[in-house]
Amino acid sequence: MSKFPQNFIWGAATSSYQIEGAAYEDGRGLSIWDTFCKTPGKVANGDTGDVANDHYHRYPEDIAIMKELGLKSYRFSFAWPRMFPNGDSVREERGFAFYDRLIDALLDANIEPLATLYHWDLPQTLQDKGGWVNRDIVNYFADYSTAVVERFGDRVKKFSPINEPWVVAWLGYGIGIHAPGHQSRKEAFAAAHHTVIAHAASTNAMRAVRSDILTGPVLNQAQHVADDPSNPVQAKAADIGDAHQNRFWMDAFMQGKYPEVLIDTYGDELLSVIRDGDLKAATVKNDFIGINYYFDNRIGKSLGGKPEWHSISGLFDLDIDETPRGPLTDMGWPLTPNGLEALLVRWHKEYGDKLPALYITENGAAYDEGPDASGRVADQRRIEYLHNHLNAVSNAIAQGSPVKGYYQWSLMDNFEWALGYEKRFGIVHVDFDTQKRTIKDSAKWYADVIKNNGAGL
Repeated sequence: MSKFPQNFIWGAATSSYQIEGAAYEDGRGLSIWDTFCKTPGKVANGDTGDVANDHYHRYPEDIAIMKELGLKSYRFSFAWPRMFPNGDSVREERGFAFYDRLIDALLDANIEPLATLYHWDLPQTLQDKGGWVNRDIVNYFADYSTAVVERFGDRVKKFSPINEPWVVAWLGYGIGIHAPGHQSRKEAFAAAHHTVIAHAASTNAMRAVRSDILTGPVLNQAQHVADDPSNPVQAKAADIGDAHQNRFWMDAFMQGKYPEVLIDTYGDELLSVIRDGDLKAATVKNDFIGINYYFDNRIGKSLGGKPEWHSISGLFDLDIDETPRGPLTDMGWPLTPNGLEALLVRWHKEYGDKLPALYITENGAAYDEGPDASGRVADQRRIEYLHNHLNAVSNAIAQGSPVKGYYQWSLMDNFEWALGYEKRFGIVHVDFDTQKRTIKDSAKWYADVIKNNGAGL
């Protein structure tokens, strides 16, 4: 007997810049990632998304693989600069036509599309105007959202405006390890707030076009767990960590407010960009919430100096240690499946019937196993990762959490942002020299999970 609902949605996910390639074809404009990749020292090995997986040309092959695996749904993103090269009202019809072909092919394969409007590839021309720090981005994004739903809303019924606004704001404008590469806490707060009101504006714009679509945010979330909760430094760090990554968006969307600890501690920087009515507007009703989960953040006793691990501790002046413990993925990320269960149960307990449907819109691990002499990719570690996290999801469902679907990240090995092609998250191996796709053991395992609706996990 399966521990998952009968109509549970099994899917996989990708994003436009990570797989499409064709960066300079058919009128596509430059994105901030095109610029960032060309900036020396920003991306490992000087890698770019110019070609990536060449999905722009090879999408029929990739959809055939999806169908072979039995995917019920495919989460992808539109490339804003492919359809609007300058981010304004000037359209590039060839970009729209590509997504027509992609969507029609998915539907022909009986695969439901879940479309993200923005997965980080902002038109460079809009960044030149300030990007997400400039409040004008809200209107640009709303207009873009309208155009997308006008064109594709007859076939795509689920949309998410912005993928991982935390990453947009904090990795792009705070720490600077993602495009556009700025390092400013004040800019990061401004960008974060603008993603909140842009989400609301986008949602309203899309619904004004079609009333039969479902929309919701996609948030990367993690618990922040102190080694010693009784230690005031660790406790404060855990509170701030949870506030800025989780509650900032959950509180805004569900309650129309921002966490008090952020207002109290960093109010001058945050309050300066908030206008009357912003947070009331943020509570636009969402049909679902997408959760991207990879690992929990550990908070320990300071070892002296700022931690070098993937962190914003320095930016928030938090004197703690965040070095992960135990077995790690090839990304250096800890294995914390219990954290996913706890997070899903937490939101169910906190919001009850007010909580909309939840989808795990990303979950996966980077492991470097490649084809052996026979061509097989035996990625047992990824199977174990997925098995443990799917059990965490089923446990949360058993406790009442309204999880309705799961999207593995990623369908294919791809361009992993600042890490280039060094890290492989795919259940399908890609030889980036030849573009040969090889179905990994994890994909075969996942196909069996889908076929049996998770029975036997």
